[in-house]
Amino acid sequence: METEGKTIVELLGLPPQPTTGKARLIAAGLELFYRYGFQAVGIDQVIDLAGVTKTTFYNHFESRDDFFVACVRQRDEWESEAWMRAIQKIAGDDPREQLVAFFTVLDRWFNDPDYRGCIFVNVAAEFTDPRHPVHQAAVAHKKKTRNAFRDMAARAGATDAEAFADQFTILIEGTLLLRHVHERNDAAMVALPTVRALLDAFMPTGRAA
Repeated sequence: METEGKTIVELLGLPPQPTTGKARLIAAGLELFYRYGFQAVGIDQVIDLAGVTKTTFYNHFESRDDFFVACVRQRDEWESEAWMRAIQKIAGDDPREQLVAFFTVLDRWFNDPDYRGCIFVNVAAEFTDPRHPVHQAAVAHKKKTRNAFRDMAARAGATDAEAFADQFTILIEGTLLLRHVHERNDAAMVALPTVRALLDAFMPTGRAA
């Protein structure tokens, strides 16, 4: 396999280098927020790391929360595209194998020394009020990802793509919990037999669209 032994950075790539003050602020924010959490980082720290002025920050963002939402949305855009490219590198255009490949990518990520959990789960846990715009931005990513699983399942000929997406998402989130809370680097591989059983239940061989 072309991707055998590749690190998560080699599979996902890196976000593009920022070329504007706004982009540098978002890149700096994401670096600090993933490492320390959103509410533990001051805006002055972000501004210093980005190498811009406070005026530049407030020219682009009305408030801390506005900036936080922009960071979450930018991470969503990049991560969604990067993960899809990664699973296509592994599985090609076969939607069923793409769903399996998602756990291969998880495994590489779980074994990366810089792993600090899913940023969207972390955000939702920091901003617990479901009405908060930062919480809602994280939720939007999770819903989009769940719907991407539904669409893959439909292309693979699932008997009930909506039900599959719900159960597959439960497996994903449970696997994240096993890795992050139980500190199991092998969580994705532990989940894989259950993933295959779920695929067999919803996608009998030969049903691919």
